[in-house]
Amino acid sequence: MIEKPVSAKHPRGLYVLFFTEMWERFGFYLMIGILPLFLRATDKGGRGMDNALSIDVVGTYVALVYLTPFLGGLLADRYLGYRKSIFIGGGLMALGYLILGIPGSNSLLFAGLGCVIVGNGFFKPNISTLLGNIYNTKELKPKKDIAYNIFYMGVNIGAFICNFVAAYLRNNYNWGYAFMAAGVGMIIALIWFAFGQKYVKQGDIMNPVQKEDMPMSKIVLYVFVPAIIAGAIGWFIPGNIIGSDSNDAFIFACVPIIIFYFSIWARCKGLDKRRIGTLLTLFGVAIIFWNIYNQNSTALTIWAETYTNRETPPSAEKLLTPFAFLEKVNTNPHEVPVIDNQFRTSLGTDGKVITGLGINPYFKNLPKDKWPPQGQDLKLVSTEIYQSINPFWIILLTPVIVGLFGFLRARGKEPSTPEKFAWGTLIAGLSSLVMVFACLSTNIYLNKVSSGWIFASYGVFTISELFMSPVGLSLVSKVAPRRFTSLMMGGWFITTSLGGKISGILAGFWDQFDNKAFFFAISAVAAIVACFFIFPLTKRLSKVVDEATAQIE
Repeated sequence: MIEKPVSAKHPRGLYVLFFTEMWERFGFYLMIGILPLFLRATDKGGRGMDNALSIDVVGTYVALVYLTPFLGGLLADRYLGYRKSIFIGGGLMALGYLILGIPGSNSLLFAGLGCVIVGNGFFKPNISTLLGNIYNTKELKPKKDIAYNIFYMGVNIGAFICNFVAAYLRNNYNWGYAFMAAGVGMIIALIWFAFGQKYVKQGDIMNPVQKEDMPMSKIVLYVFVPAIIAGAIGWFIPGNIIGSDSNDAFIFACVPIIIFYFSIWARCKGLDKRRIGTLLTLFGVAIIFWNIYNQNSTALTIWAETYTNRETPPSAEKLLTPFAFLEKVNTNPHEVPVIDNQFRTSLGTDGKVITGLGINPYFKNLPKDKWPPQGQDLKLVSTEIYQSINPFWIILLTPVIVGLFGFLRARGKEPSTPEKFAWGTLIAGLSSLVMVFACLSTNIYLNKVSSGWIFASYGVFTISELFMSPVGLSLVSKVAPRRFTSLMMGGWFITTSLGGKISGILAGFWDQFDNKAFFFAISAVAAIVACFFIFPLTKRLSKVVDEATAQIE
């Protein structure tokens, strides 16, 4: 039984979990920020991959890292407990980051990524569950939403500062130091968590399996085994259907899982059928949202690196130079990737990008009158620092959006959860539309565009994120029939995973889009079409959500 706190103040366990999550997210987002750059880099130990292969690796990684929490959450619920799962997951993630920091073959690269993928599956769902359990007392329940807001701020503080550390280490040393910094961040998180055990142990409660819960053996038999078989078929069939073996394997593996979820809906009756149907409908919309969200690690990273004017403003240069956050480039010839007029590379017989003597590719679409004098450096904002724009906007806009919803709630006009999903999807589409206008603003192969475009796109998208992301897991816990809660929670993570993979698949065709406006237009149109589909259904879906919330099971 959870012990009651002596007062209604936030318990110290919140701050134990806040800093644990902050340091864990520091490592996670540091790695996400530099991984696509590292895979394409031809210097300082980079892997020398072309755009298509590097995006394929990143897209698969993102998809898998959001898929494993389904299994990790189930194992914690039924066998391991939450604290033990957090230690297992954190240890594997730290090991993975440290492996990534070791120079070597691609075997080491994939071993490191595998450790992070599995580790995240144990860590991510269980630290949030532990926090929720701590706030399940009568005195603390009213503070649960505030506690999650505080906790979420820790996520974004870690995500904001990590990219500056990554920029310093990779600019002044090499990529390996940056990856190892992610590992150090994860180790700090585990040490902090270990010292705070007495403040969080009351939340480590394993609820006994109910008779209506689906046994783990059936979940494995009906979900995982068919997915593994289908994935193997996708991997080994001759040729590629969706661009690469990994794309085919992942999409094939998802087919039996999707069929399984729709079979659950088909077997249910009455309110349960409507509840499952509501979740599946909103899951479908969320895939589009997560596709746009995950472009930060694929298409938007390429955009920031190649097409954005990253020259540091004089005021910012004075601030950033002492910390060595800036990337220095000049026109001195050195070994660089050989690129065509549309920044496309070619692979040699060794599978790596062909290099040759030339000037830094940054200058290819920068007019010569803006080049630095011979022998002088141009100081650029490092590409990974653009990854900090999203958490910056979240920190800035969260009080605004929360205040807006509070204002509307007081007047009985707050949007329902399905309405938030619809508006969130529309706004996400508008963020892609901003990038369409950025592409059309100039000839991006001859001129760079202002950083203001990507800054604005992230800002618009952050509004959609605050509409949708925080309510997803809460929606599942309220709407799913009790006997299917774990499976439907897994469905939410699978939705996130699918969106991440689709983002990677689309970005894998980046080099084939001569006009990049068409690339971003695909996501914008998909989001707008989804809105026109979902808006007429919001009243019916909201009624089901209200019925499910009011029902006492």
